Amino acid sequence: MMENPQPPEGRLTVTDRTRLRRMRENGSTARADLDAVLAAGFICHLGVVVDGSPMVVPTVYGSTADTLYLHGSVASRSLAADPEATVCVTVTLVDSLVLARSVFEHSVNYRCAMVYGVPRRVTDPDEKLEGLRVLSEQAAPGQWDYARRPNNKELAATTLLALTLDEASVKISAGPPDDGDGPDAALGLWAGELPLVAAWGRPVPDPALPDGTAVPAHIAARTGTAV
Repeated sequence: MMENPQPPEGRLTVTDRTRLRRMRENGSTARADLDAVLAAGFICHLGVVVDGSPMVVPTVYGSTADTLYLHGSVASRSLAADPEATVCVTVTLVDSLVLARSVFEHSVNYRCAMVYGVPRRVTDPDEKLEGLRVLSEQAAPGQWDYARRPNNKELAATTLLALTLDEASVKISAGPPDDGDGPDAALGLWAGELPLVAAWGRPVPDPALPDGTAVPAHIAARTGTAV
């Protein structure tokens, strides 16, 4: 990998792996854009090589100012054989379908981050507990303080990986179709964006719950359900 000079403050370092070769206009080196993409999701896809074959595994993650924590049971199989193995973590958020006048011009508006690096297995009990808190709070804010926390046996059975955010790329696609000023505009067809909006539904209680067990406030707040 080529050496790169330190980027200006608030910017990502561009490396051979993160340099965009296609649709460079959608790329961003703003660190704030990376942070925003990571903060908006909680599911990533972890790319690893396991027993000589590539594998891409969806898993939950949590991010801090400088670290990406993720559940790494599959990756740990690879790291055990090659502790210096590089992984690629991808987070993609779909914002809308872009429906053009021609099928060729159809596309997707999205925000995407890719993070490269050699992850380390978190073994320090305090950091592992904090990493799991970050991961849990990213998916369900407030749940860490509500539910029972992991005990020592559960911590020992959990594999947590930590990956620095030193090498990352961001791509953002936004806007209407590109054929509004082309020949296809004369077709008289509707074109535009179809936004994708994700929302949490009404909580479904565990059938084993005793009658009268209320939905906790932090869950109700996310769903718009009255406590």
